[in-house]
Amino acid sequence: MNINQTQIEAHNETRVSNHKAIYTFLYAQLASKGTDVDSIIAKLNDFQIAIPSWALGAGGTRFGRFGFGGEPATLEQKIEDIGLLHSINQSSGAISLHIPWDIPTDITGAKNLAKNLNISFDAVNSNTFQDQANQIHSYKFGSLCHTKADVRKQAVDHNLEVIEIGKQLGSKALTVWLADGSSFPGQLNFAKAFKNTLHSLENVYKELPNDWKMLVEYKPYEPNFYSMVIQDWGSSYMLANALGNKAFSLVDLGHHLPNTNIEQIVALLLMQQKLGGFHFNDSKYGDDDLTVGSIKPYQLFLIFIELVSQEPDLAKSSLAWMIDASHNIKDPLEDLLQSVEAIKIAYAQALLVDKLKLEEARTNNDTVGAQEILQAAYRTDVRPLLAESRLQKKGAIRPIEFFREQKIRAQLIKERGSTNRATGL
Repeated sequence: MNINQTQIEAHNETRVSNHKAIYTFLYAQLASKGTDVDSIIAKLNDFQIAIPSWALGAGGTRFGRFGFGGEPATLEQKIEDIGLLHSINQSSGAISLHIPWDIPTDITGAKNLAKNLNISFDAVNSNTFQDQANQIHSYKFGSLCHTKADVRKQAVDHNLEVIEIGKQLGSKALTVWLADGSSFPGQLNFAKAFKNTLHSLENVYKELPNDWKMLVEYKPYEPNFYSMVIQDWGSSYMLANALGNKAFSLVDLGHHLPNTNIEQIVALLLMQQKLGGFHFNDSKYGDDDLTVGSIKPYQLFLIFIELVSQEPDLAKSSLAWMIDASHNIKDPLEDLLQSVEAIKIAYAQALLVDKLKLEEARTNNDTVGAQEILQAAYRTDVRPLLAESRLQKKGAIRPIEFFREQKIRAQLIKERGSTNRATGL
């Protein structure tokens, strides 16, 4: 299905008067404090967040999966769904593919469809954490780290295939996440497994186009609960450093032990010019893959404080912005609309912070003053700024309300049926 501009204009017409009243009041309040509101709106207008192809259907929990109906069963349908999201919020203008879940059968057709919907292709993601049909060697005991050279070569070859697909689509980055690790003491030689992984990644890296990046993801546990080969940002950083200037660490917000100071990790990787980007989600206990900002919105804000302190205009930075979440309870499209909103709220709040005053408070060891500066920004309701940005770009003032009043899920079920199942976990 397609969303036409007339539908969005009708939605906005009934809400624009109330929105303008709230926005005008907030604008005046912020301007009186010296905030350049127009600059913030311009940055929000430009900031785009990639939607992963694997997040458009019902997500798999560790125990079961419950379908929603109308799920996108093909890559083309997934691109169409992202086109729907982008037409509503004007902030979801890219798709991140997971291979082999979403290998294009028609590269030209996929590119033309994406172009018509104003969608670009973001990072491509390899998959050596599952055995695929007709696969010769199993990854049960690892892939890039495996003790056997032929298994490692198979995993390397898969990553090279992913790069080739990405090149044809116009992508500029490869994301590598490994499930490699061990479940029991004595199972793995830690140093040898790490060296094998580095050597395997070197074989991938040397085939990486000059204008591409390799994003090395990390995770402290799961599916192996005794050790993971790339278990934290330090091991990811070591690999990225050893590989070269096209390799970077990728921060998934759910891939940390409880209460980890992720904002400090972000600051240090930025300082070393080794932060490649994000997989945004949220968590209560671990890798919960929950809606962005639903559990720890203040942490998300603090991460963006570090980002804007070193990268004032995120849309012009080279960082990759992607969502990585699982939707087993919520409608996936509603969840993604909420996630994009939460990310841009945190960005807008961070842009409200007076960096000079904050640094002055820090220099003078004024702990109370620094906290007041941060919390004043965090407690500001910036949603009118996001709504104004969407209005200027001809998106919907209230995305979730628009999605529901248009009965988009019901229309997708009518078009695709109630048993369509998206590829992925």
